[in-house]
Amino acid sequence: MYKQKALLISDIICLLLFVIFLFSLPKQLFKSPTSYVLEASNGELLSASIASDGQWRFPVADSVPVKFVKCITAFEDKRYFLHFGVDPVAMSRAMKLNLKAKAVVSGGSTLTMQVMRLSRKQNRSIWQKLTEMWLATRLEFTYSKKEIIGLYAANAPFGSNVVGLDAASWRYYGRKAENLSWGEMATLAVLPNSPSLVHPGKNSVRLIKKRNDLLDKLVKLNIIDQQTANLSKSEPIPSNPLPLPQNAPHLLSRFKEERKSLQISSTSLKTTIDYDLQLKLNELLKRYNNRYKANGINNIAALVIDVKTGTVMSYIGNCYQPENAAFESYVDMIKAPRSPGSTLKPLLYASMLTDGMLLPKTLVADVPTQISGYTPQNYDLGYDGAISADKALSRSLNIPAVKMLQQYKYERFYDKLKKLNFSTLNQPADHYGLSLILGGSEVTMWDLAKSYMGMAKTLNQYNEYQGKYNPHDYDAPVYAKEQKSSFKKEETELNSILDHGSIWATFNAMEEVMRPGDEGLWEQFSSSQRIAWKTGTSFGFRDAWAIGLTPDYVVCVWVGNADGEGRPGLVGIDIAAPVLFDIFRQLPSSKWFVTPQTKLKKMLVCKQSGYKAGDFCTDKSLELVSFAAEKTNTCPYHKLIHLDKTGTFRVTDDCETTSSMIHQKWFVLPPSMEYYYKIKHSEYKILPPFKQGCDVVGNAVMDMIYPKNNATVYIPIELDGTRGKVILNAAHRNTERKIYWHIDQEYIGSTKSFHQIAISPQPGKHTLTLVDEKGERLVQVFTILDKDKKTN
Repeated sequence: MYKQKALLISDIICLLLFVIFLFSLPKQLFKSPTSYVLEASNGELLSASIASDGQWRFPVADSVPVKFVKCITAFEDKRYFLHFGVDPVAMSRAMKLNLKAKAVVSGGSTLTMQVMRLSRKQNRSIWQKLTEMWLATRLEFTYSKKEIIGLYAANAPFGSNVVGLDAASWRYYGRKAENLSWGEMATLAVLPNSPSLVHPGKNSVRLIKKRNDLLDKLVKLNIIDQQTANLSKSEPIPSNPLPLPQNAPHLLSRFKEERKSLQISSTSLKTTIDYDLQLKLNELLKRYNNRYKANGINNIAALVIDVKTGTVMSYIGNCYQPENAAFESYVDMIKAPRSPGSTLKPLLYASMLTDGMLLPKTLVADVPTQISGYTPQNYDLGYDGAISADKALSRSLNIPAVKMLQQYKYERFYDKLKKLNFSTLNQPADHYGLSLILGGSEVTMWDLAKSYMGMAKTLNQYNEYQGKYNPHDYDAPVYAKEQKSSFKKEETELNSILDHGSIWATFNAMEEVMRPGDEGLWEQFSSSQRIAWKTGTSFGFRDAWAIGLTPDYVVCVWVGNADGEGRPGLVGIDIAAPVLFDIFRQLPSSKWFVTPQTKLKKMLVCKQSGYKAGDFCTDKSLELVSFAAEKTNTCPYHKLIHLDKTGTFRVTDDCETTSSMIHQKWFVLPPSMEYYYKIKHSEYKILPPFKQGCDVVGNAVMDMIYPKNNATVYIPIELDGTRGKVILNAAHRNTERKIYWHIDQEYIGSTKSFHQIAISPQPGKHTLTLVDEKGERLVQVFTILDKDKKTN
């Protein structure tokens, strides 16, 4: 009975000890904060930041260099791969040495025991030593030898505020541990043994001796040969710690902010960044930055995206210059909301093509325009009268863009931008109005590049998905290697935000822009890269933009001042575009986009007007257009006119017999468009005059250029205190005709050829009446604002 009770107690004690042993190991061995570390796609270090406790401590690496394993086991624990956490031989030897010296001269600790000591951070004592032995044994049951030495390498002290092999390698040698020599690795291997006394910069003689002793031991163990040891002994030891690379500091900051949303547990991230490209572009932007700083332009940013994978290849949020705090180079301009200038125009163009409201070469009015008090102007302050939509896009003309948005409706375009996931449109559509197309909103480089990438991806995948659409085309690009798209091919859709044919036409229009410095000659070189691109300049010369794409890459460049200060000459075509093309020169050339044949059809288009050809169009051509083009209007500018038998005068059946008439098709623009159009188009033929006695009243021979009907006009007060004047401008089909001007039925003067007149009417509503020599009348209303109501 006694023996049975003793056995039971023994069993209970053993079970209790086993349970204690089983649960004695903490779930998390190391709780110290780690540095944020950013690696390029090839594993090279891009940027790193110090941990929150002021230590350079990298997260545990996936693997430990073989050289370090050889060095550290030879120096600290030569039977590491044989024992179970405690080395009885080493422990016995340490006890003998300590008894003989009557002091602690050897601890006999294994690497596994040292991992537990580093984890527990307790003062050394016999009890702690026993605890470490117990826990080291337990650790060996849970972790592999490879994992244990990885924990040691990541948490061992290497002097000063450097913890872990990876941090030490960069701080002392400026490169990753895998690339260290035997001499360099031996130097680091001896540091954790006594980091407070032996570290670079202090006690160099002792450090060299320890390193050399270790090298000799490696020779004895046949790990290296004598020649390698001798060469390694001649290597210098490091002196002062080196700064860590800062090749992508803004992406590092972004990762810090987004780590939780990315669901990445480690503070180390392997990115999609192309290391060599990132370094090249850092140098490239630095050169441009140095040049632009002479004009007070202090900041520049660039983003490069691989279209086919949707990954970020280069991320330069700003030309990093922390030595100049006033430049605010710490601001990530890729995330910063800025006015986009004209960079949204291609999106409007593509939207109108998609919705069947436009053809690529449809003529759009380019005349002085005022809409509800809003008066857009072209950059060159000139007018074409009428210009094809694709040319208006390639020349980035503002007035045609506003006219197009007026037709498309800004509310509709606003909804389209929302679908494209522009995150900065935080006001209702009415807040932006028609200025939305000229930079009246704010966008980020990230969102802008994302939308262009989506268009390129859609067109690239035309063949892959048999003309269907990937619903994730406009998803944000990714910069983390771990991020993967959840898209499956069976998820394709029949419709998209923008269709294949419209995107293809948009890119073709964007390619026609003349490149800076090339004077249009670039097309003559067969090796030149075909690039669809667009520039933008914000109001007040605060932002210069350039964005371009090929089937393989999207490149976006922003230049300006982070604090929003405008500078003369800060123009997209002059400042941002040269950077854009220099970046493309660093990238492999791409073929052009495949023509989406099944998403296009041939349609007869009027050559002169760019509209769907009507019965009266004189010159027609078959053009590839999207299916939505069927919705567009037929040409409104070609009409059938009736001439006398000489073909000199227009006639009607009131003054000429039908049998003697010549019926001719004629291209006729409205008077205000014609007024400017014929200046730049010598081939344009104005309508012949009516034959004497055949004049037709109400034939729209006059048009008001400024102000338009129901316009609101503000007349400023001059410097001398007198009220200024407004210049009224009209157009007449017959430049020889005289126009008589009346305000509120009061005659104010006459004009001939150039129909402009300056007046200074009182505030309020006025009726303007124009009468020509033949009695043709034009009547419209405008309002003069009082100076105190300018802001209404």
